Amino acid sequence: MPELPEVETVRRGLAPVMEGARIVSVEQRRPDLRFPFPQDFAARMTGRRIVSVGRRAKFLVVHLDADPVLIAHLGMSGSFRVHDDENATTPGAFHHERSKLAAHDHVVFHLERNGVKHRVVYNDPRRFGFMAFAEEATLDDHPFLAGLGIEPTGNALDGTVLSALLAGRRAPLKAALLDQRLIAGLGNIYVCEALWRAGLSPRRLAGTVTGKRAARLSDAIRAVIADAIAAGGSTLRDHQLTDGSLGYFQHSFSVYDREGEPCRRDGCSGTVKRVLQSGRSTFYCSACQR
Repeated sequence: MPELPEVETVRRGLAPVMEGARIVSVEQRRPDLRFPFPQDFAARMTGRRIVSVGRRAKFLVVHLDADPVLIAHLGMSGSFRVHDDENATTPGAFHHERSKLAAHDHVVFHLERNGVKHRVVYNDPRRFGFMAFAEEATLDDHPFLAGLGIEPTGNALDGTVLSALLAGRRAPLKAALLDQRLIAGLGNIYVCEALWRAGLSPRRLAGTVTGKRAARLSDAIRAVIADAIAAGGSTLRDHQLTDGSLGYFQHSFSVYDREGEPCRRDGCSGTVKRVLQSGRSTFYCSACQR
């Protein structure tokens, strides 16, 4: 499933095309994805102008000039493709190649802005993604968004906040960091990378991360997310950004998917190990992560 940096790169790819555009029409080519589409899905958006394309955790949030707000989740295999008269691009950078087969094009947004027309196509072979409506006034209370924790971007997440979030928790540190009620949008790859940068073991009890450890970890989380967004996500296969380039943050992975390789920390002679935690692979160096 895409992690926060991948969803953010999609948002940044869609925003220049969608923001300020009028929705001329919407093609809804099936009744459902993971969930049924909202009633009158196409009709309620037709004619509306897109004010902004935002993100909350791993959700895209499209604000229109009047209700409803569109909430979209990419699921395992969802992606957006942007077409103009000559080109088609796929914003974002994902772990698995995204489909371009027309048979999997389930929603098409026909847009117009300043006389220029675009088509934004949602493609999803496995149909684990979904789209839903919310009301602007109660957006934060929507079932998909309510209860989400702090965003791991900007300066809101610092050592004091992280220490308070983890206080008293006896779960392994990695499991706590993946709890979306605490920190919204963190996934397996970036938790592994942040823990390595902070020199903290994924097996450490979460409640022991206080003081300097919490400050070090919060800095590492923000930095690894920022680096991944700047690189366009973690492309592990051929997935293009809007300008046709690829994201290459995976070339900077320090531990993720590097089982058996030497640790990249200066002065460390350890080897990257892989263990299972809650059914998911964790990569870390037991020599320098304590």
